[in-house]
Amino acid sequence: MNSLFDEDKVIWQSQPLAARMFPRDINEYVGQTHILGKGKLLKRAVDSDKITSLILYGPPGIGKTALARIIANKTKASFQWLNASTLNIEEIRRHLANARQRIKKGDKTILFIDEIHRLSRTSQDALLPDIEEGNIILIGATTENPFFYLNSALLSRSHVFELKPLSEEEIIKILKNALMDKERGLGNLNIRITEEALKHLAKSSDGDARKALSALEIAALTTPPDQNGYIIIDVNIAEESIQKKHIVYDKTGDQHYDTASAFIKSMRGSDPDATVYWLAKMIYAGEDPRFIARRIVIAASEDVGNADPMALVVANSAAQAVEFVGMPEARIILAQAAIYVATAPKSNACYMAIEEALKDIERERTLSVPDHLKDSHYPGARKLGHGKGYKYPHDYGGYVEQEYLPKKKKYYKP
Repeated sequence: MNSLFDEDKVIWQSQPLAARMFPRDINEYVGQTHILGKGKLLKRAVDSDKITSLILYGPPGIGKTALARIIANKTKASFQWLNASTLNIEEIRRHLANARQRIKKGDKTILFIDEIHRLSRTSQDALLPDIEEGNIILIGATTENPFFYLNSALLSRSHVFELKPLSEEEIIKILKNALMDKERGLGNLNIRITEEALKHLAKSSDGDARKALSALEIAALTTPPDQNGYIIIDVNIAEESIQKKHIVYDKTGDQHYDTASAFIKSMRGSDPDATVYWLAKMIYAGEDPRFIARRIVIAASEDVGNADPMALVVANSAAQAVEFVGMPEARIILAQAAIYVATAPKSNACYMAIEEALKDIERERTLSVPDHLKDSHYPGARKLGHGKGYKYPHDYGGYVEQEYLPKKKKYYKP
């Protein structure tokens, strides 16, 4: 069995915490349950050492390399580790020739290419015959969308698995594992870390386990023990270690609702500066951009309405664009839409109209539809008097006086 884990303890201990805490097998791996959960295709393939060519795609620090290391440790095949940024066509051909020699002896070769999106089209084409003939199993890792960077022939011969940013809960689990692990982690240090500090590291790492572990290591190694010999890591130290200010903002608590309320009221109050400030706070704190977009759409209709109908068009377009573009660039789209709503003329007439009508429906006797407005398209409707006397407005130049409600009501007051 191949192993990429260095047995030289001195060298191994000098590695960063993030490298030391690489999961050694699939059971230690945290996250990506959508592809590695019980019964999932990739989990079954890793467990049974039946890997086929695959592309691992996702942002940094979410487990692409860790998963490759697990496969390397698990497989009986020869595992060749390459990086596309330094790889040339001659080196690829040499590895392919070696793989052909191994296959003649009945031995498989797994060719792992990190940053595969950097591989030239010529180099990608060179891999195809040997993948097709089964001489190599290709595993590629990339932070870029493979459908934009890899040719269709290579993609058609590979399973593409998208890895997703780790959740805050998953990052916290990884951090706690590192704090408890006495062999590879920080378990031999007397560390006491507050829950608030853990949450801040997890939130500020943006789903990147490497970033979170690096910040934890910096915090642990640069914080002197207190008089009792404990290394106390509070939120202030966590903030310094990850270089991101701690914002008191619980997505399900008062800060979430209070900030959202301030944001909405600032748009309603036509204050673009306050609007942008509260928007920035929500973005910085990691609020779901879709939640923000929904608030803007609602404000565009509730508070601007027909005083400027384009506000709803802009807000709805922004909501769609946020889904398409994603963060961090989506912040610009949110700001544009929020400022448009904040500076637009205001009218809540549409909001008040539907509210008043709903109150009448709820409280009063429901009005009957006048006969001349009833559907008259089915056989026998005319015999019932349905549609009789209805005046088609277009026959009168677009408008004609007639009764649309049996009882006079005034809801819309522009």
